[in-house]
Parts: sequence; structure tokens; C-alpha cells
Amino acid sequence: VCFSMHLFMFVLFASACFFSAGTVAWMHGDPRKVVYPTDSYGQFCGQQGTPNANKAILFYFNILQCANPTVLINLQCPTTQLCVSKCPDRFATYIDMQINYRRNKSYWEYYKQFCKPGFNYPDKPVSHVLRDEDCPPMIVPSRPFLQRCFPDFITRNGTLTVANQTIFKDGHGRIRSVVDLRDANGLYVALGIKIFEDYASSWFWILIGLVISMLVSLIFILLLRFTAGVLFWMVIFGVIAAVGYGIWHCYWEYSSLQGKPDSDITISDIGFQTDFRVYLQLSQTWLIFMISLAVIEAIIILVLIFVRNRVRIAIALLKEGSKAIGCIMTTLFYPIITFLLLALCIAYWAVTAVFLASSGDAVYKVMSTLPNCKYTNLTCDPETFSQSNVTKLCPGSQCTFAFYGGESLYHRYIFVLQLCNLLVFLWVVNFTIALGQCTLAGAFASYYWALRKPEDIPACPLASSFGRALRYHTGSLAFGALILSIVQFIRIILEYLDHKMKGAHNAFTRFLLCCLKCCFWCLERFIKFMNRNAYIMISIYGKNFCGSARDAFFLLMRNVMRVAVLDKVTDFLLFLGKLLISGSVGVLAFFFFTRQIPVIQEEVPSLNYYWVPLLTVIFGSYMIAHGFFNVYAMCVDTLFLCFCEDLERNDGSPSKPYYMPPGLHRILEKTDQAGKKCAVS
Repeated sequence: VCFSMHLFMFVLFASACFFSAGTVAWMHGDPRKVVYPTDSYGQFCGQQGTPNANKAILFYFNILQCANPTVLINLQCPTTQLCVSKCPDRFATYIDMQINYRRNKSYWEYYKQFCKPGFNYPDKPVSHVLRDEDCPPMIVPSRPFLQRCFPDFITRNGTLTVANQTIFKDGHGRIRSVVDLRDANGLYVALGIKIFEDYASSWFWILIGLVISMLVSLIFILLLRFTAGVLFWMVIFGVIAAVGYGIWHCYWEYSSLQGKPDSDITISDIGFQTDFRVYLQLSQTWLIFMISLAVIEAIIILVLIFVRNRVRIAIALLKEGSKAIGCIMTTLFYPIITFLLLALCIAYWAVTAVFLASSGDAVYKVMSTLPNCKYTNLTCDPETFSQSNVTKLCPGSQCTFAFYGGESLYHRYIFVLQLCNLLVFLWVVNFTIALGQCTLAGAFASYYWALRKPEDIPACPLASSFGRALRYHTGSLAFGALILSIVQFIRIILEYLDHKMKGAHNAFTRFLLCCLKCCFWCLERFIKFMNRNAYIMISIYGKNFCGSARDAFFLLMRNVMRVAVLDKVTDFLLFLGKLLISGSVGVLAFFFFTRQIPVIQEEVPSLNYYWVPLLTVIFGSYMIAHGFFNVYAMCVDTLFLCFCEDLERNDGSPSKPYYMPPGLHRILEKTDQAGKKCAVS
């Protein structure tokens, strides 16, 4: 009855919060505020049925103003922003345009498309035009990125250029370096443009790399059923050999750079560079790589030395896990269901969060480049701003669009609604993960407790386990997910407070916050571990969450040495498998994207940074391998708990036979006897 109430509470609360917040957000929110950029007048760029229908790109009048410190506070560049149909493709200033206008009126025809609508040259003096920002003081060659015009940066031989120029003339006739544009535009925006281009040109090959990693992961797990011992020893020595080769290669690169000019410059001297190939020309870079790999190699070897006696039992357990997965092959594809459910939850939460964030009316604030303007960041009315005293006290200030909000009761509680949306999102996500763990554990438990394998394994064990989890265990899973979600929610609040208190000078407050973050991180890890084992016990006995968590805890405590060693050894072996798969696919991707495979050299796309698709393939391959191996890890954990239960409930007699395979029992007995002898001696 208790957990039926938990089920009812879960469905009621999740539905009420999730769908109520979504309904309210959809009633008040406006997705156009996120889809379309907004100009200084609060109008959308590119929205059909408006004067800006054919002007889908946002243009900044004076991009140099974006280097102003107020940008970091207000998240808004203090310059007029206008919707345009295309970005400028040349350097020009308003002063030069005025001079050239006398000889050729086409200069004005091009320049006026970046001026305010309705402004006609030359009705006003230049000083008044620039003061009132009727026209931009200058334009620079730009390209659209996220529907905004940013300078078109290109690095040539390590030199930053815009339209093959390293200098330009600003709106006041001064000669400036393009580095000033980079500082104003933001180095990360320029880097983001190039990364976006690399993804656009290499997405197909990235997809091929991820498909290859999926096939390799599937083949690897299938091979484990027949050659688990040999394969894992090959993985262990393969990883050691691969890291060793990396150490040798780094040493070779380090030695070859010795004596070369400028190779002894330190990384701190050159600072952050968008072209990462610059770092590969430094001997210090390869020295850091070599030391890092040497430390990793030493850690792997030391771990293997200390757990060498437990590797055999871990491999035996992995062999049994391979047999279980071989009998229930559908478990390998269950993560796809979890992924789809998680994607649905994330999409709903993200859409609701966006609608909540876009609720309200346009709010305008005073933007001034003067550091001592007391009106900066105060709300204003664009229709009456020109008649106010602000323009006199703070010359050059603008009343520009800042964000969407309001002062109503609804707008005051938007932050609370966002928090409710976040908490329920964490709850639903953790419930989805718990459902997957309980389903897999139930399927593998049905394999272990079959006396004759595979004859006694029930039909469709995965589907049956999924049905049982939904029908009988939803309340238990929801309760466990709620506990974990509350801890994660508190951690997010602590991270938010830490972010807000970055500039605080109170050492005790920072220390206390750091301690709280550390404690809740440890608590989250412990709850995840206990929940995982509680779900296994739920799938075996069908008890409620509290009873299953208690039984799992005491069972693990009675077998604490086995848990401490076997669990970590199997995790380490599976981690090496993930490392080998992602590393192998990564090496293949490296040779491909660096054009070192002659057969398909012409197929390689032109890239700004080859490391962009390379890192994407490596990370994606690791996550795919993690998805497959997570099923494997769940299988091993379930079999291990079943094995511990088997030893306590049965004695191997005809009336109480062991359900574990005889080979696994012999290895476990030998290992336990060896451990007892070591303890006695």
C-alpha cells in the first residue's frame, strides 16, 4: 500500500508540475524570442509578416563597443543593433563614405542598408549622425553566425587577419589592429564559427566513425562470450602497449624539436591560440604529454600488480556475463529505449524551460559606454528616451532592448517555476534510468536462477522483466529516483551559489560551500551505488525499495572484500575495453582527418581544425562503448549479487544445489582460500 501511494504520488506530482509548468509556459512564452534575434527596438529579425521579414541577421553598429566591461554584467552589447538582410563584405567608415559620395553615389547606396530605416544622407552633420547612431561609424567584413554578423577572422601563418588585412580604420579615422576586433567580438565567437564550419563539412564522416565504433563495440561483446580471458588480457596489454607507444612518440617529437628556433617558448608565453597546431611546435607541449602518459602507464601497471590474483575471478565473472548476454541478446539494444525516453524527457524539459525564459514583455535598459553613468542598466522607455535627461547627463547612451520579463505575479515566480521544472526533470530522468537498471537486472537474474541454462530460462526474459518493473515496482523505482534527485537538486543549487559568490572575499563562506559541495558529491555517489544494488534486489525478490536497499546493504557488507576487489577489477577491465575501442577508432579518425590514408585522401573534407571532428569521434565512440558496456556491467553486478545470495541460501547438496556454474565456484573457492591464508600469515 505504501509504495502504491508512492506510485500515485509520483504520477500525480510529476504530471502536475511537469505539465502545469509546461502549460503555463506555453500560454505566456513566445518561442520567437529564442528562434529570432531581437534588434534594439524589440523587433524580431526574419519573422514573416513584419518589416524585418527579409532581414534575418542581426548587425552591431559598433562591434568595438562589445569589448566594454558592461557586456559581462548586462549580457548586452552597448551599441545599436539592427536587422539586415546580409552582413557587410568590405571595410568602410561613414567618414570615408561621405568623402567618396561626392564622386560616386553608389557608396551611399551600399552603406545605407546598414543605417537606421528612414535615415537619408546627408541631412545631418557627421558628428550628429555618429552621436545619435543613425548609421554605423564603420563596417567590417563579416559572416553570419547564429544569425548575427561577426568579423570574418582568418589565421594565415599564425597571423590573425580580416579580409587579408591586419589593420583597419575605425569610425574616428584611427588605425586599429584586427586584434581589437577579436577582443571585442570575443575570441570564442571566432573559434565557434570555425568549429561550426568544421562540423558542417565533416558531420557525415563523424557519423561513419560513430557507426564503426558501434559495430566494434558489438563485435567486442560478442567475442567476449568465447574468448573473454584471452580478449581481456589482450585488452590489458594492448592498452599498456598503446600508452607506451604514446610515450615513445612524445619523446621522439620532444627530441626532434630540441634545438629548433622558437621551440623552447613556453605555453604561457604564447597564451591561448585558436590554431592548436601552434602548440604542437613547442617542445613543452610534448613534454607535458609524455609525463602525463607516463603517469597513466605507471598507474595501470601498479593496479594490475596489486589485483593480479583477482583478475582471474573477474574474467570468470565476465565470461559468465558474456554467456548471459549471449542468451538474452536483446539486452544489448535496451539502452536504445532508455536513450529515447531520456531524449523525450530532455526535449520536454528544454522546451518548457525556453518557454518560461521567453515569457513576458520586452524590457529596455539604458546602455552607456561611460563608466560613471548612474543610469546604466536602469529600465527605460524607447519612445520617450530621447526627451529625457539621460541623454544629456550620459552622452551617447541608448535605450536598447535587454530581455523579456515583467513585474506581474507570474513573472516574479518564473524562477520558482524553473526550479520546479528542473526538480521534476531530474526525477523523471532518474526514474527512467532506474527502470532500465531494474529491467536489465530482472532479465539477468532470470538467467542466473535457471538451474539448467539455457533450457530453464523463461521466454522473452527482457520483455517480462520490463512488464514486472512497470506493473509492480514503479513506486519503488520512483522513491529511489526521488531521493537521488533531491541530492542532485541540492548540488545544483550549491553550484549556483558558488557561481554567484565567485567574487566573495569571505574565506569561511567559500570553505563551507566547498565542504558542502564535496559532501553532497560523495552522498550522490553513495546513493547511486545503493540504488543500483537495491534495484537488483527488487528485481530478484520483488520487495519494496527500503527493504531491498537494506537487504542489499547487509549482503554487500557480508561480502565486503569481494565487493571491494571484484567490483573495481571488473570496472577497471571494462574501462580498459572502452578505452581500447574509443582509442582505436580515434587513431583511425586521426589518420583519416590528417590525410594520412592514401586510398581515401581525396575524400577528406577541408577543415579549419582537424581536432574538432577527431575529438567528437573519440568522445562519441567512448559514449557508445559505455552504453554497450553499461549493460555488461549491470549483468556482472546482478550475477555477483545473485552469486552471494546463492552461497548463503544453498550448500551445493542435491536438495539445495548451487545455481552458479561449477567452474566459477571453483575459482571463487580458490581465491577465498588464498585470501584467508594471506590473512593468517
